[in-house]
Amino acid sequence: MALHLRRKARGCRGFIRAFHKEPVAAPAAQKDGVQRIFSGIQPTGIPHLGNYLGALESWVRLQDEYGCALYCIADLHAITVPHHPAGLRQGVLDTAAALLACGIDPDRSVLFQQSQVSEHTQLSWILTCMVRLPRLQHLHQWKAKTAKQQLTGSAGLLTYPVLQAADILLYRSTHVPVGEDQAQHMELVQDLARGFNKKYGDFFSVPKSILTSMKKVKSLRDPSAKMSKSDPDKLATVRITDSPEEIVLKFRKAVTDGTSQVTYDPARRGGVSNLVAIHAAVTGRSVDDVVRQGAGLDTRRYKLVVADAVIEKFAPIKSEIERLKTDKGHLEKVLQAGSAKAKELAYPVCQEVKRLVGFL
Repeated sequence: MALHLRRKARGCRGFIRAFHKEPVAAPAAQKDGVQRIFSGIQPTGIPHLGNYLGALESWVRLQDEYGCALYCIADLHAITVPHHPAGLRQGVLDTAAALLACGIDPDRSVLFQQSQVSEHTQLSWILTCMVRLPRLQHLHQWKAKTAKQQLTGSAGLLTYPVLQAADILLYRSTHVPVGEDQAQHMELVQDLARGFNKKYGDFFSVPKSILTSMKKVKSLRDPSAKMSKSDPDKLATVRITDSPEEIVLKFRKAVTDGTSQVTYDPARRGGVSNLVAIHAAVTGRSVDDVVRQGAGLDTRRYKLVVADAVIEKFAPIKSEIERLKTDKGHLEKVLQAGSAKAKELAYPVCQEVKRLVGFL
């Protein structure tokens, strides 16, 4: 297995082309020069505007910029909080449809279902035994989520950052696109990689973060909070599949302030600045450009301009999601094929980890 691991990697695209045709070379040594990108999304329903601008749009671009791109539907992470089995299954399919509609191409990337690759949990256990309890208890998301839910939280919720680290390290990923709220978790990933290398030998890459240009989309109803699927205010979050009428209503009800002029000043005018940032992101223009376009408009009319831009951006994606959701068999085949590809990459890495630890 160690000799197999030292073969020169061809990257994901070479691997995908060869799939089902020849034995797959495992990821090579840490300094093989192949850049691998990994990211995941929980299957909690149709993605929203923040998911798209903060992650999915960059995923599409990155699948051509790196030698290997792996995108995971993180259903293991989804059960850290109460869930319904039927809803989870449907959420996986809906998320797959959304990713494909947004432009993730299974011929250029590995799109897979996390729970179908058992090596994720095997590596997670090994890494869990390397991290101290206080480190996990001090992560800000653990504190925020348990405070919000007014409970102590499950062990899964506490340790999911370690599973997240295993997701990334299992493929010897070199880069991870993240939002600014994931900085602590990426530090944990990097520390675990360094800790493993120090204890067992130079094996894992220490992955670097890629911060997206649209760092965080704010709630339309509370500019101090980020846009979230779980927001109880249904007007706060724009989903990719919202109808034009729903999108217009949500932007009309967006919280701004008492000044009607369109300006960009996040510190003083959070609501209006959020609209400007969204407008710039969905049109691919600079903030200065869209502010100039908004000159002479009051915020009431500007909200409709932004709504129209979002509707135009999402129209073809929404149509493709609706088409894909009618073909459950196709979605299942895409995920099965992607999960098989991911397992082919993960298995030799996990076997070598187990050998280094002393299991084999």
